[in-house]
Parts: sequence; structure tokens; C-alpha cells
Amino acid sequence: MNFLYFDPGLGAMIVQAVVAAAAGILLFSKNVMYKVKSFFGLVKEEEDTYDSIDIEEEDTHTNDRKN
Repeated sequence: MNFLYFDPGLGAMIVQAVVAAAAGILLFSKNVMYKVKSFFGLVKEEEDTYDSIDIEEEDTHTNDRKN
């Protein structure tokens, strides 16, 4: 009988290839689904939270030295 020999290096390479393929498929499918949703107008626009911050002119002075 002939058996295949898998050394630890080959086993690690196979595991790395499987994980990389799974990550690639996941990221590719997320990108495709985002494009499909945006084509049909189903993507919700997120508000930028930094646009609502009001900074007063008095808050920007750096002359706060104590005498």
C-alpha cells in the first residue's frame, strides 16, 4: 500500500491556503453584496458624527497661561 506523507510544513501550508481562501471569498462576497445593494439603493448612509461637533471661538485660544 502506498500512503501519502504529510510533514508538518506541508500541513501548515495547507491550513494557511484554506484560511486564506476562506478570507478571500468572504471579503470578495462582501464587496459584491455592497455593490449590488448600492445599485438598488438599499445601502443606508451613515452620519458623520464629527460634523455635529460645535467648537466655539473661545475654546480655541491657547493663551491659558497662569501668572
